[in-house]
Amino acid sequence: MSAPTGPAEVRASAAIIVAAVIEEGRSLDDVLATESDAGSARGLKRSLCYGTLRWHIRLAAVLNALATRSPDQLQPRLRALLEIGLFQLISGETAAHAAVSETVSAAKVLGFEKAAGFVNAILRRFQREQADILHAIDRDLALRTAHPRWFVDALRSDRGEAALAALDANNEHPPLWVRVNTMRGDVAWARGELEAAGFTVTPHPLARDALQVAPPSDVRSLPGFMDGRLSVQDAAAQLATELLDPQAGERILDACAAPGGKTCHVLERTNGNADVTALDVSEPRLQRVRDNLERLGLQASLVAADVENVRGWWDGRPYDRVLLDVPCSATGVIRRHPDIKILRRAKDIPSLARKQANLLAAAWGAVRPGGRLLYTSCSVLAAENERVVAAFLARTPGIRDLTPELTAGWPPRPAGAGPGYQVLPGETGMDGFYYACLGKPL
Repeated sequence: MSAPTGPAEVRASAAIIVAAVIEEGRSLDDVLATESDAGSARGLKRSLCYGTLRWHIRLAAVLNALATRSPDQLQPRLRALLEIGLFQLISGETAAHAAVSETVSAAKVLGFEKAAGFVNAILRRFQREQADILHAIDRDLALRTAHPRWFVDALRSDRGEAALAALDANNEHPPLWVRVNTMRGDVAWARGELEAAGFTVTPHPLARDALQVAPPSDVRSLPGFMDGRLSVQDAAAQLATELLDPQAGERILDACAAPGGKTCHVLERTNGNADVTALDVSEPRLQRVRDNLERLGLQASLVAADVENVRGWWDGRPYDRVLLDVPCSATGVIRRHPDIKILRRAKDIPSLARKQANLLAAAWGAVRPGGRLLYTSCSVLAAENERVVAAFLARTPGIRDLTPELTAGWPPRPAGAGPGYQVLPGETGMDGFYYACLGKPL
């Protein structure tokens, strides 16, 4: 489909993208990266895609209540278009009459001329019965918050009542956090420049280089971004460097390093005077690390290898500090990537946990006696976090969990929460993130 020009064409294009994610299991970011439209059309399409996928599970339940036949029997693009129309009616971001008429027109653009009356009838009926339908659906927590039931059950089991706030936070628009490159200016100066440009700026109480910038904007428009004085990075990810506490002159490994935000933060914190190796299994992903290093004027050794294959990448010289940001379910960043609700399955978690345990064991061998390893993930599930670390602690003689003393000034965690420290989505404006800082005996 060519670049959309009018409201109906934008909605039709959005329906194609939403269907590709739901039916084909494609990443929303990957699909959007192939789109060439710009300006207001681009903004509207992204809003429709993100909003519809964020609320897909709830919208599917609404559609099921409205349709006389199972929505699964509908052509995928038509079903996606109906969900887009319902999203617009519920969100109120578009006038109701425009949401209906443009969705009907989009059906024709997609080649569903014969279904235009059906689309109109579904949306008109929802307008009449909206309150009753939503009241019935929203008695189910998984449907109200538009999350897969397996995830809701797991999160409530792991996090108790705190799970409810996390589920709601996942449906909010994420804030924009930037990291100040303190090699090129201090945080107070960066804040002043941003405020002078008309932004509202809020520092983070724990991540000392982090500033929240509102309203969220194209990062290229932020003063200091293009010349390497600012980088985009959530405050939760920035806290990793606070716990790793890198020092100038140290030999440091950033395992699973792409896209390189933490690698760059470590170098900034040491004024570029650390011997940093950025390792990642994907050579194409390492290119993003190279790009970030170049923009910020930093240097690191880049190695494409699998952490588990230690002989393939390690020269035998131990590292003072190792940062291991493991591949995970990414359930802590759902508000930024709503397609995770659709793409991630319960069956994925055990295999991810096994991989995480293997990576932890491999990386631990490269830590010098007296050094530290920081295990992190952007998951909120105990199966990938506390349980992986607890099992490793239990089978590793002399190891210490340094996390409690390093996070002593942070908000307290629930009693009996297990090793490490879990941040849930929305806490202090952050994404969901887990940290376990482990000390190696001398």
